[in-house]
Amino acid sequence: MVLLVSAGLDEFCNILLRTGSLKFGTFKLTSGLLSPYYVDLRLIPSYPEAFQLIIDMYRSVVEPDLVKRVQRLAGVPSAGIAYAAVVALNLNKPLLYVRKEQKEHGRERKVEGLLQPGDKVLILDDVVTTGKSLLEATEAISAEGGIVEDAVVLLDRQQGAERNLQKKHVRLHAFTTMRRIADRLLDLGSIDEGQHKEILGQIVS
Repeated sequence: MVLLVSAGLDEFCNILLRTGSLKFGTFKLTSGLLSPYYVDLRLIPSYPEAFQLIIDMYRSVVEPDLVKRVQRLAGVPSAGIAYAAVVALNLNKPLLYVRKEQKEHGRERKVEGLLQPGDKVLILDDVVTTGKSLLEATEAISAEGGIVEDAVVLLDRQQGAERNLQKKHVRLHAFTTMRRIADRLLDLGSIDEGQHKEILGQIVS
């Protein structure tokens, strides 16, 4: 189930606009889908003040009960790694990160960091669409003995990720959804009716 956090929605919208992280055009997503808009949260760490606010938003989703259930945090490549590193440090949790491809030298691992069999791992990414990247990270961690039951993202584009993750018994926790962002940006006059319609046209859940 997606956890929606109401506080800070306007702040998040302001960050998207101020950093130019919301773009309209034609974009190919990690999932392979084409989209008329793109949310590029890789820009955020270049703005320290916005970066800190975003970390606080992640912290609001990673509730104490969730923290107690896991031994480690893992960042999903590539955008999720920067956020996971700071969140893990703030929570005093060991950090892992997942490679896009298995390393062909050294220990030839796909998951970097110390992972013990049976460790419960919370995976973290920035934006989720279909859940493809989160599922690949879950499979990589499971292959090395870890257990993934929860995933945290800042933004759910609502294009099937929650349903796809549920099939693999992984709960999705999100700070907010694209529908809420689009509705608020329209209310603020920051996007027009056409852009609002384009965003909502992508939503399937």
